[in-house]
Amino acid sequence: MKRVLSIFLIVAFVALVGGTFWFLWSKSKTPPTVFQTEHAETLDIVKKTVATGAIVPRQEVEIKPKVSGVLASLDVAPGDPIRKDQAIGKIQIVPNAQGLNNAETQVRSAKIAYDHAKRELDRYQNLFSQGVASEAELSNFKNQFKIAQQELSAAQSNLQLVKEGAARGGGKTSNIVITSTVDGTVIDVPVKVGFSVIESNNFNPGTTIAIVADMSDMIFQGQVDESEVGKIRTEMKLEIKIGAIQDQTFDGTLEYISPKGKEIDGAIQFEIKASLTPKKDVFIRAGYSANADVVLDKQTQVLAIREALLQFDADKTAYVEVETGPQQFERRDIELGLSDGVHVQIKAGVTAEDAIKVPANAGPAGMGGGRPGGGFGGGGPRRR
Repeated sequence: MKRVLSIFLIVAFVALVGGTFWFLWSKSKTPPTVFQTEHAETLDIVKKTVATGAIVPRQEVEIKPKVSGVLASLDVAPGDPIRKDQAIGKIQIVPNAQGLNNAETQVRSAKIAYDHAKRELDRYQNLFSQGVASEAELSNFKNQFKIAQQELSAAQSNLQLVKEGAARGGGKTSNIVITSTVDGTVIDVPVKVGFSVIESNNFNPGTTIAIVADMSDMIFQGQVDESEVGKIRTEMKLEIKIGAIQDQTFDGTLEYISPKGKEIDGAIQFEIKASLTPKKDVFIRAGYSANADVVLDKQTQVLAIREALLQFDADKTAYVEVETGPQQFERRDIELGLSDGVHVQIKAGVTAEDAIKVPANAGPAGMGGGRPGGGFGGGGPRRR
């Protein structure tokens, strides 16, 4: 009995060891690698660079007051159409105490001189009528009276300017009335009634009362990186996509490239401007963010493959592996053309009928829009 048990244990141990070795051996076996294939297809290859920016009016004017004071009234609001010389608002003058005092003193002094000159003129007219005074003396006093009269009028006008910001007879040219300098649409009114405003002069740009722009003529204004600015030129065509207007693409033409770059977020950027072709029944607001695709080069309906299918040897020669039999491939050197970063044009080396091996590091067969072969070995049917 003991002998039978011993034999059983030995057999069980051998079976256990053998099973363990078989399990490890089966696990260590590498399954054969099976490669998928793709076919070249006819595509439009477009090489482009992207500029980020915004849609802005070509002409935008800031309306500023000609006198300082308090904004007494506003006659417009954002979105209102406006004509040249149309009133926007009115300024209430807050006189300077010292200037007002000086102006009143000048009026009083001019009034005294005027009254004195009038009395002297009346006296000499009486003497001239009696034949006592000469005509030359009377003429001299008439001139003195007219001078005093003009000085009084000028002093009174100066006092009115200090108090109200406009002289008598100012009419439509009064400085206290703010008028538009151009036709257009009011796109912003950054002040409110009661705000203190400063006049525009040689030392101060002044307070902006309103911003008027021509909304019928919009442009794209954006930035291009220094690595791309050398590839673009004026008159190039753009495809402009506005973030707020979905499923709409606008045509544009590059008009301006800045000769000087600016550092923005640690990178040198160059400003560009492009005209924007409007579309009927599509209203574009100023300030919309937008992206512009600048077309650098384009090839229409050419044979192309995914760039991920390319392989390079030590001499940087591009090639692909073409299937000659089930999971059997041979090298084909190819001539490359234009690339858009995802697809590349094939000028020579393969045809649309060749099944091209998808390298292990190329990603999924359908990645980047490629046409998968759909099978193992023969490559499967091609999609049309």
